[in-house]
Amino acid sequence: MSVPYIDTSALAKWYLNEPQSEEFEQFIVSQAAAAISRLGVVEFRCLLARRRRAGEISRKTEDSAQHAFDDDIRQGVLEVYPLEDLHAVAAAGLIARLTGQPLRTLDALHLAIALERSAKVLATADRVMAAAGKSLGLKVVAFF
Repeated sequence: MSVPYIDTSALAKWYLNEPQSEEFEQFIVSQAAAAISRLGVVEFRCLLARRRRAGEISRKTEDSAQHAFDDDIRQGVLEVYPLEDLHAVAAAGLIARLTGQPLRTLDALHLAIALERSAKVLATADRVMAAAGKSLGLKVVAFF
C-alpha cells in the first residue's frame, strides 16, 4: 500500500504553529499512515535549531516539537524511509531531467526517495517541490 510522502516543509506544520497548520493536521490525521525519510529527520532537526537561533521559537518549543516528532516515529505514526546511495544517483537524474525547474538538491533527494518507495501522494509546502512532484506524476497536496 502506498502512503503519502511528507516533505519537511509540510511536516513542520504539524509540530509548529504556521500558516496552513490546521489544514495539514486535517490531512495527516485522515491518512492511515504517512512516510518521511531519514533525510527529513535530519532536516527537521536542522529546521528547529535554525528557527531557535533566529529567535522564531524558544528552546522549550524546539525541545517540545522534537520530542513529539521522535514519539511519532517511535509509535509508527511516521514511517521513516532510509536514505541510500541509489537516491543520490536518482536525484541527480531528476535534476538533469527536470531542466525547466529550479530543483534543489534536498528536494531532488526527497523526490527520489518518494518515487523509489512508490509513493503516489506528496505533501509539501514548497512551490518548487510541488511543481516537480506534479511533473513526475505524483498527486501533490500543497500547504502554501
